[in-house]
Amino acid sequence: MSQIAVVALALLTAACAHAPVRRQARPAAASVPGFSFADDTFAFPNMVRAHDPHAEHLYANYCFVLGRGLRQFHQFARFDASAPRVDADEYMRRVRAVAAHAPWQPPLPPAERVVIPGFANLRAFSAAEEAAVKAGLNARFWTLVHWTNWRTTMPVPDGHQAEILDEVLDELAAGRLVQLLVTNWPKPELNHTVVAYGYRAAGDGVELTVWDPNDPAAPGAVVFDAHQERFIASRVYDTRVGPIRVFRMYYSWLL
Repeated sequence: MSQIAVVALALLTAACAHAPVRRQARPAAASVPGFSFADDTFAFPNMVRAHDPHAEHLYANYCFVLGRGLRQFHQFARFDASAPRVDADEYMRRVRAVAAHAPWQPPLPPAERVVIPGFANLRAFSAAEEAAVKAGLNARFWTLVHWTNWRTTMPVPDGHQAEILDEVLDELAAGRLVQLLVTNWPKPELNHTVVAYGYRAAGDGVELTVWDPNDPAAPGAVVFDAHQERFIASRVYDTRVGPIRVFRMYYSWLL
């Protein structure tokens, strides 16, 4: 079998196959310790090109970059409000140092993290140094052409979405942020990412609390309907309430 065929088979297996859902004892609600929507998210949004198609230099189509960046700051950066501020170029270099870490790597201990001086948290930093943060984060091109994005066009087998939920709850219960690819393809409305940071039981299902890079003002929500074993975009920016498919993103070098 050729190397290309092996890689294709691995991707297909990862995207479409599923194991029996693991029914583990978990708390009815959990959130990632130390993570605050008000403090630990970007102050600026990813813009939607369709809303302003003629605007120049619009910060649009960066949702994957921002979702990954949020996790990288949470895992690899440390803010020190008491330290003196530096200039924009130095802040840009430090953001690049944060973004150089793969998001699937384990968090660094405080002494080994990239220090962001002069600010207490990501929200304050990205509000005051928006240009430096945007320049320091990775470019969007490779996120748009990432080989796993094709999953949005594929049907999923029975049980797949329940397995995804199980994995997400395991990660959240263990205190780790989870980046999700969300889509209602073939509708052109939603091919997007959000980052889950908590969950709670909701009727017969589960509600995931998410940060949406398109909406810095308030948390979003994605609900899993246990009866139909599918996800519902119950509060995702500029998206009608309705069924979606969900996949995990950037949790290994392959996916």
